[in-house]
Amino acid sequence: MRSKVNSYLSLIKFSHTIFALPFAIIGFFLATAEPVKLWLANVFHADATHSSWHFEGPKPLWVTFLLVLLCMVFARSAAMAFNRWLDKHFDAKNPRTAIREIPAGIISANSALLFVILNCIGFVVTTWFINPLCFYLSFVALFVILFYSYTKRFTPLCHLVLGLGLSLAPIGAYLAVTGVFHIVPVLFSLVVLCWVSGFDIIYALQDEEFDRSQELHSIPVWLGRKNALRFSELLHVVAGILVVSIGFVGHFHLLYWLGTALFTGMLVYQHSIVKPDDLSRVNIAFMTANGIASVAFAVFVVSDMLVF
Repeated sequence: MRSKVNSYLSLIKFSHTIFALPFAIIGFFLATAEPVKLWLANVFHADATHSSWHFEGPKPLWVTFLLVLLCMVFARSAAMAFNRWLDKHFDAKNPRTAIREIPAGIISANSALLFVILNCIGFVVTTWFINPLCFYLSFVALFVILFYSYTKRFTPLCHLVLGLGLSLAPIGAYLAVTGVFHIVPVLFSLVVLCWVSGFDIIYALQDEEFDRSQELHSIPVWLGRKNALRFSELLHVVAGILVVSIGFVGHFHLLYWLGTALFTGMLVYQHSIVKPDDLSRVNIAFMTANGIASVAFAVFVVSDMLVF
């Protein structure tokens, strides 16, 4: 059983949840910072019995928080497993991906597809327990995150569609609490869109030659390695500008700016270690730099909202 669970966790690259989940947490606390601060104050003053972690609604905040986490897990699991299922024939031909669970025979294609369906159902059902708006929008969200897997077959802008899918995290978490849109979580979603699209282009550099041989589309295939890196840099510059702009629009304080410095520093770092003629550190740029960027940034942003 443990081996089977590990196989499915590997299939969906569960560790990659580290990219979008911190931004979902940011979106959640954008909507709940004040009641959470009040609750924490009561806890530290030994008066927790008179404080329930509530927002204006029928559910305690911790319930909504758990539902948001479940939505993230279900949606991302469905999207990644569907990508692996749809691309199984390409993965089998690519030496870099032939060891993945489906082409390697560890998980059958039918089992992977069933896993996708169950996670899609889990996602929709979970949104139903959050609020009507999230439930109605869940079908749009599923379309975006599943449709991404088809885009590499006809457009080099597939990276932007992936970024769009992950960018739903902060605004989705905010909607789960409030049921309304707001400019700050929307701006955070734009940050995720540019940031994820940019580092996915870097990751796709590894498969440039294979993608070209299979007539698959990507920015590296379209523009070549050097110009693809320039395109990625442009997206990350925009992400940096958006992060700075949010600091002013959202009236954040010192901790936010420290997080901004670290986040933008990680963007600069990953471009400093990946060169058109040297892709040996792509995985460091992809996983390590961006993992640190997202988690540390979220810690600083949430701390800023709760402290000030």
